[in-house]
Amino acid sequence: MAKAPANPKAFPTLALETLLIQRVNGPVCGVDEAGRGPWAGPVSAAAVILNPDDLPPGIDDSKALTEKRRAALEPEIKARAVAWGVGFASVEEIEALNILHATGLAMCRAVEALSVQPIAALVDGNYRFKLPCEIQTVVGGDGLSLSIAAASILAKTARDRLMIELDAEYPGYGFAGHKGYNAPVHQAALKTLGPCPAHRRSWGPIKALLEEA
Repeated sequence: MAKAPANPKAFPTLALETLLIQRVNGPVCGVDEAGRGPWAGPVSAAAVILNPDDLPPGIDDSKALTEKRRAALEPEIKARAVAWGVGFASVEEIEALNILHATGLAMCRAVEALSVQPIAALVDGNYRFKLPCEIQTVVGGDGLSLSIAAASILAKTARDRLMIELDAEYPGYGFAGHKGYNAPVHQAALKTLGPCPAHRRSWGPIKALLEEA
C-alpha cells in the first residue's frame, strides 16, 4: 500500500494582517526579535509593513531559512516593503533592564524607525510589549504571519552582521561563527580569556563559567 504523502509545510500568509487592517483601518506592521538567548551581544528587533501587491517570494520564519537565503531576502524585503525598521538594545541595557524589557525596547525602536507609522502591530510571542501602537500577539507568529516572518529575517541578519563586527573587535571568542550563543568554542574561550565587554555578565551560564575558572 502506498504511503500517504506527508503534509506539506504551511508557509506564513497575510491572513492575520488582512483581518487586523480591516479592524483598525490603517497600516499594520509585523514585529520580531533576534538574540534573546545568546551569552553575548545585543538583542535586535525589526518591524516591517509589507506591500501585499509586491511581496518577495520565499519569505518564511528566519529559523527555517539558510543564512544564504536570509541574506538574499534582506534587500528584497527592504526594497519592496512599504516601510521597515531595525532596533537594538545594548548589552548594558540588557543588564540594566533584563532581557525581556530590553527586547521590548529594541522592538519599540524598530517600530519608531518605520517611515510609515502603523496603527497596529502583530508581535511574535505572547508578551504584550509596550509599543507606540496597538498590539496583537501571535504565538508562533514567524510561521504564520508574513510580516512577522519578514521582521524575523531583518532582525536576524542585522544582528548577525553586528556579531561579525564584534568578532573583529574582540577576537578569540568565535562570535562570527556562533553569534554569541552557547558553543564549545565559546565556552573554551571564556575559560581562557574571560569575558569581554560584549558579554552579558549577569547571565547564569556566564557566572557559572567564571566561577569555575
